[in-house]
Amino acid sequence: MISQLIILVLLMIAAILLGLAEIFFFPGITLAGLSGILFAGGGLYYAYNLSTAIGNWTLLLSIAAFVAGFIWFMRSRSLNKIALHTDVDFRLQSSKELGIKAGDEGISMSRLAPIGKANIGDITVEAKSETGFIDENTPIVVVRVEGYNVIVRKKS
Repeated sequence: MISQLIILVLLMIAAILLGLAEIFFFPGITLAGLSGILFAGGGLYYAYNLSTAIGNWTLLLSIAAFVAGFIWFMRSRSLNKIALHTDVDFRLQSSKELGIKAGDEGISMSRLAPIGKANIGDITVEAKSETGFIDENTPIVVVRVEGYNVIVRKKS
């Protein structure tokens, strides 16, 4: 009887640890979560085969242990060690805000097929060819600026 209880306790501990690992370390549906469900199901099946009372106690104690582990993880500082604490406060400036306007001249830094990089003045932007493709290192002229898009054509 003692060996059966040891097996039962080990099954349920494995189920609880794998369930917590699934929630806190491997979010989504992973092998840890599926294994935890299998261990929990197998442990409960084994417990109820021993007796209904043992099965009920196993179910209640397992739920209580899982909830206690969940609360402990939420309150512990161990999650702070792996959590991201960086705030991103970058705001993308539109091409108009950068001072680019129709008629400005520059050079294509990559092939515009139809979108690529261009250097206009001292500013590197993503540019879009008005018609066709523009090869690298080709002089260009800004046709218009639409928000973040800089429409260009080959300089004639």
